[in-house]
Amino acid sequence: MKQGKSERMIKLTYQGSTFQVPSGITVEDCLIRCFGLDTEQLNYIDNPVVAIRADNELLPFSARLKTDVVLEFQLLFSDLGKRMYRHTMSYLLAMASRQLFPERRLVIGHSLGDGYYFTYEDIYAIEQKDIVALRERMQDLVRQNLLIEREVLSYRDALAYFNKVGFSATATLLTYRNDPTLTLYRCANYLDISYEPLLPRTSLVSLWDLRQYGDRGLLLRYPHSKNYLHMDAFKDNPLLFSVFREYKMWGNILKVDCLGAMNAICGSNEIATFIRMNEDLQHRKISETADHVVEKGAVKVVFIAGPSSSGKTTFSKRLALQLRLLGHDPVQISLDNYYRPKSEAPKDENGNPDLEALEALDLDLFRQNLHDLYTGKTVELPRFDFKGNGKRYWTGETLTLKESTILVIEGIHGLNPALIPNIDRKTTFKIYISALTQLNLDDHNRISTTDNRIIRRIVRDNRTRGTSAETTLLMWPSVERGEAHHIFPYQNQADIMINSALEYELAVLKPYAEPLLKTVKPDSHDAYPIARRLLAFLENVYPIPADHVPTDSLLREFIGGSEFNAT
Repeated sequence: MKQGKSERMIKLTYQGSTFQVPSGITVEDCLIRCFGLDTEQLNYIDNPVVAIRADNELLPFSARLKTDVVLEFQLLFSDLGKRMYRHTMSYLLAMASRQLFPERRLVIGHSLGDGYYFTYEDIYAIEQKDIVALRERMQDLVRQNLLIEREVLSYRDALAYFNKVGFSATATLLTYRNDPTLTLYRCANYLDISYEPLLPRTSLVSLWDLRQYGDRGLLLRYPHSKNYLHMDAFKDNPLLFSVFREYKMWGNILKVDCLGAMNAICGSNEIATFIRMNEDLQHRKISETADHVVEKGAVKVVFIAGPSSSGKTTFSKRLALQLRLLGHDPVQISLDNYYRPKSEAPKDENGNPDLEALEALDLDLFRQNLHDLYTGKTVELPRFDFKGNGKRYWTGETLTLKESTILVIEGIHGLNPALIPNIDRKTTFKIYISALTQLNLDDHNRISTTDNRIIRRIVRDNRTRGTSAETTLLMWPSVERGEAHHIFPYQNQADIMINSALEYELAVLKPYAEPLLKTVKPDSHDAYPIARRLLAFLENVYPIPADHVPTDSLLREFIGGSEFNAT
């Protein structure tokens, strides 16, 4: 009589201790068996374990472990935990909406401050009674402490399900995938796709706010990273919202409302025309901006600021061309040329040079140069050697401000009023630029503006500086801290906001970014989870060759081949 096969065991390592468990065990069962974690009593305020990293891959409680791995607990109050919380919060809103208004199509729009903007498409305007009903249903789902579990379906069954329930944007996106199985998330009788892990229980999503925004939208707000236990008072950002609204109208013109629709165009002979339409819309916006500068009358300086990889360099060059067409003599200046040597930079909280701080610039020199120019003096402009000795130098290049001259100055601190405290505001025009992605993966999953900028940065830095994707990902938290302190607080100082995102750009960036991201290996603790997330996201994008991209496109700043020679 044959004996049954013995159960295959795997080895888990956690902080030097090892555990033998059956292959195929769920993460949750592992946490209960090996660590005695009570997964039914997780409490938001306790900063609980909400996932694990298995060899640095982020896994939810319902995932199964099948190989020997090194484990690490992932807490809720962390960068990765924060993303899980916000995705789960959006998932619960979609679930509540499906239960209350099954005939309506809820669509996530974009981030707005510390929240996400949603609308009901087609004929449905949002009313206060709808907000009350949605809020009460979400609160009820939280109180029920329901499980949220990963569920694997065959491709055929998943596609049939999304077509049946009317999630057309998800179904369209899946037509450009050929995976044999797809991972969805189930909560009670609600099933939906999520492209990142979700929290294990609804009770963890206990701190949020839902409010009406405008006559057609609602804003789902989350606790800010600086204090996970508190909801900040609502601060409106109408200027930023107006930019998204404008680009939403552009999306209607281009007939693209989700990535699946974008993929359909990328795979057709319409792509060349579509790219030209994208570029022409952006050209028109830059031309209108130049008109606004001139219409203001007394402008002598245009300041352009924005976060990393927003396309400031190419935008400033294209704006200068438009100003030249209007009879002015634009001169471009980069604030980067006013950096102090790294040894003279202020220190951050860890004692490292803080190159994002305003004081990293030689403010005395910049202010003196600007004052001299305003008073008719000739100024010798500095240059900064970033690739060599990291010091400032002069080439003999001089500048005298003429009647027709407009200075176009770009840099991350361009909107900070402390940069030029004594300059007449009537003589300045301030522009905020960022890649404000408005394209969604599907109705309930947005494409992060931050992820779009990271991909731009990875591609550009590898091309221009030979920087690896891992290095770029490791330094990104420092970049974000700098932006939070020195850029975002001043964005509403702008006279105008510019969205540099192009609907088709991810399709062009994908062939450049994917091989770079695949060089990030599991032993890279902080970079690997981000690389995996970006690769999983890019799997949904239909690639197109860069040959279609015009040489004056802002996108050329990142992939190369720009007629402006931007780096």
